[in-house]
Amino acid sequence: MKNFLFVTLRIWKYKFLSNCKKVLGNPAVYHPLLLKGNGKISFGKNVQIGVIDSPNYYSHYTYLEARNNESEINIGNNVSINNAFSAVAFSKITIEDNVLIGVNCSIIDNDGHSLQPDKRNDDQPKTASVTIEENVFLGDNVTILKGVTIGKNSVIGNGSIVTKSIPDNSIAAGNPARVIRNL
Repeated sequence: MKNFLFVTLRIWKYKFLSNCKKVLGNPAVYHPLLLKGNGKISFGKNVQIGVIDSPNYYSHYTYLEARNNESEINIGNNVSINNAFSAVAFSKITIEDNVLIGVNCSIIDNDGHSLQPDKRNDDQPKTASVTIEENVFLGDNVTILKGVTIGKNSVIGNGSIVTKSIPDNSIAAGNPARVIRNL
């Protein structure tokens, strides 16, 4: 009964509130998932949204937005996304195979708004695609900003803000994130 009241009904609610019409694939949804925008959102095989025994399970949701007609969010195979994840694409966000994403992470491929006061309300902020390559692990509370590629097998430490690309087989952490060790 508890699961039905506090989880299943919320999953149905967010499915009803979703408005993205170009969705491919069927992730395993354990946590509410809101799909928004006019672009394309695709899920590979064995994608998991939400983790039951993890923070924010009963209180948050996962938010994926492919804002414009050309916008894309592509999630590969065997990807596990923990609770309270968000990704907003004006151009393209790619998460390749075998990626693990911690609690409360976010990926954004745009500036959101211009820094110039007279252009702050423009609909087209600067954008650059984001790629998370195969077998990457993002710790909790990681933010990845526009134009970043995280190389294969890399690990991003908890609380990091990634502003520049990280090479393959690296451990990076900090604000801004920097490579602290090679694997």
